[in-house]
Amino acid sequence: MSRRSGRTQSQARARAFVLDPRLAIGVVLVAASVVGVVSLVAATDDSIEVYAAGATFTPGDRVLSSDLVVRSVKLNEAADHYIVRGELPEQGFVATRSIEVGELVPTSSLGSHDGLSLTSVVVAPQSGLSGSVAPGASVDVWASPEDDNGQYAAPGVIISGAVVVRLLDDDSLVSSAQGSAIELLVPRSRVARLLEAMANGDVLSVIPANLPAEG
Repeated sequence: MSRRSGRTQSQARARAFVLDPRLAIGVVLVAASVVGVVSLVAATDDSIEVYAAGATFTPGDRVLSSDLVVRSVKLNEAADHYIVRGELPEQGFVATRSIEVGELVPTSSLGSHDGLSLTSVVVAPQSGLSGSVAPGASVDVWASPEDDNGQYAAPGVIISGAVVVRLLDDDSLVSSAQGSAIELLVPRSRVARLLEAMANGDVLSVIPANLPAEG
């Protein structure tokens, strides 16, 4: 094979591997299109990361970050009603309502961060409990004191908006005539008043906060 023939073949192979400008333009346009679509999706994605319960919590439970999982969801205007990732106190919080496993954690369930403003007290209402009184429910505690004549005065609210932790039925507890007792989560500022009513033998009633009380 002559040198001239070899050079001709080499030049032919070189021309075969020359990138067609139209192909290069097409590749650039496709890449730009992909980048544009990705950017558009990212710009329109308004998902935020919020906390969800990793287990079922009851009122009074202390919840730490290790007890929660992170979920990416679209909440739009409802975003302010849930705890966003990064906004959870380092020391956790005290649940003021029942939170089911997998449920997004609402800000309304965020109790005292240090657990000092709420405490649980067991109450034995003499009037029994309504069927609507269940764990997580908001209730009012009414007390009717006994006067000097052995008569009971008109009842009045001594604790408003207490949260039901659990219902109890235990022989070891001082219970009501119906044999029921209830554990409530109440503000510490009202504990003394409640204990005073219990010590004085006042007739106690636990009434659902969303239902009218009967006189």
